Order: sequence, then C-alpha cells, then structure tokens
Amino acid sequence: MEQITTAQATAERPEQGASGSGPSQRWGIIYCPKQGVHRSQKRWERIRDILTKHHVDYDFVQSERISSVTRLTKMLVGNGYKTIIIVGGDSALNRALNGLLEMPDEARQQVALGIIPNGRGNDFATYWGFTEENDEQSIQWLINRRLRRIDVGYINYRTYDKGETATRYFINCVNVGLVANIMKIKYKARRIFALTGLTYFASMLALLFQRMEVRMRLKVNEEHVEQKVMTVCIGNGHSYGQTPSAVPYNGMLDVTVVSHPEIARLFEGMVMLFTGQFLNHKNVKAYRTARPIRFEETQGATVSTDGRVLEAIAPPFEIGLKHEHINFIIPT
Repeated sequence: MEQITTAQATAERPEQGASGSGPSQRWGIIYCPKQGVHRSQKRWERIRDILTKHHVDYDFVQSERISSVTRLTKMLVGNGYKTIIIVGGDSALNRALNGLLEMPDEARQQVALGIIPNGRGNDFATYWGFTEENDEQSIQWLINRRLRRIDVGYINYRTYDKGETATRYFINCVNVGLVANIMKIKYKARRIFALTGLTYFASMLALLFQRMEVRMRLKVNEEHVEQKVMTVCIGNGHSYGQTPSAVPYNGMLDVTVVSHPEIARLFEGMVMLFTGQFLNHKNVKAYRTARPIRFEETQGATVSTDGRVLEAIAPPFEIGLKHEHINFIIPT
C-alpha cells in the first residue's frame, strides 16, 4: 500500500481518541481544501473544534491534491475504517465514491460515506440539507449516523487513445456537451490563473469560441433521440437544477436533453434553471428510466461525472444505475 508522505497528506489524531478505539470505531476524515482559497486551514480548525467539543474519535488526512482522494479512501477502507467522512465538494465525493467501489464488495458493504461540504460545488450535500454555513448541524447529523442505502450511477466507456474499457461511478450526475465543456474550460483556466476572478473571466472568454451544439444519437428507454443537442444531463440527484425531480434512491435516472435555443430563449432557460422550472422550457425534453442509456454518437462532446471531466471518451458508451449500492449518512 502506498505510504502517506508529508508532501501529499498530513495526519492527525485527537487526544481523546488515542486510548482505545480501533479504526472500525473511529471516523476516517479526508479534508480537501478549496483550491485557490487562502487561509483554508482556518476552515479545518473550525471543524476540528466542533469534533473535539462532541468528543468524536477520528483520524484525519489532508489531501493536497484532489486526485489523491481516491487513493486515500482505499487506504482508509483497507485499514478497517467503517465511517469515511469527506470534507469537500462534489468532485471530492466522486473520487471517494470511486475509491470505495474499487474495494471488495464485503468491505464496501460495511462502510458508510458522509459529507461535510467544503467545495465550489456542493450540490449533492445541499440536496440532503448539509451546508457550509452550519458545520455544527452537519457534524451532529454525522454523529447520529442515520444510514440510507442510495443509488450509484455508472458510465461504461472506452478511451479514444488506447481503446481500453473503463467504468467510472457517479453520485450526482453525468453531463455530456456544453455543461461538461464549461467544467473543462474552468479547470484549465484554474491551472493558469491563481485568482478565482481571473479563472471565471478566462472561462467565459474561452466559452465564446466553443461549439454550442453537436449532433448526438442516444437511446432512452425505447426512444431513439437523434438531433443537434446543446447538453444532456443524466441525474441521480438534482444535478445543479438540470434534473430537479431526481432522487438518489428510487432506482431511476432522470435525463434532460437540451437543444440549442435562440438567444432570447437561452436567457429564459437560465432563469427557469435557477427558479426550479427548468423542465418546463420549450427546448428541454425530460425522461425517467431504470434502463441504461446508450450514446451511439456525440461528435467528440466533453463528458463529466459530478463535475469531474473524463478525457478521451469514445462512443458508444453506456450510463446506468446500481440501485441502493452504498451506505450514506443522511440527516436525522
């Protein structure tokens, strides 16, 4: 097993937990600081103080890179931790999910995932009522440890470059097209510009030169969809308002197919997105399915899972659901 080094993570154990309980009784906490945010340590200190006040027994690792969350999750599960708490956003939760599902089924069944929101995107946490503004409440809910079996989405695909097959899991949504492309541009800009304002300015500038729509062929239930599409969202959760009726425990995926509207209708759609009326827009088709969705053609459209961009995906690929597949800690 790969060792944690100070360059990748730091470890901490509270004094009150040092005398006794093994990993199966302690929380394993992975802290993911927000990228580009100064004084992120203050955020952890606030959370740590609440944990100490409630006498929570835990071990702590700080992920210096978002890419290490998968490895750290596997390490904690492999060492016997039954409660894995992610202090991070949707992308960090996605990587923890994928790490958990790389472990044997017997180990996965015994583990519960929990979330303390700390990201630029906290859509899945917000769905359940966890917010950054109330860490005290979030931690109390985690202490109560009310478990719910929730659904997990998957995407089976092959890569353009090597032709290798792969599976990636998601807990919130998959985006194909413009929304995923926005994510890709934002992450590229963030690597160049340290300041958040410059990142979003550069992202919006680059977006002006992107194709707004591509021709796609996909099958949802028994319907074959073949048309020019701006974006497709497959939601296990609310997916930032794109699948507002989705719930992550009913064994169904919600699908929205958005065609390219006129400029006036584009702005109208944005308003409806933020007011919860997105599915009523003229250029949105909505579906619900328990069957896998198959994409036959996407003209190289970008694909993202929970905001995490997947590189070099070649159609055909399939998106489906594993019903009640993991344990998640929800509010009481």
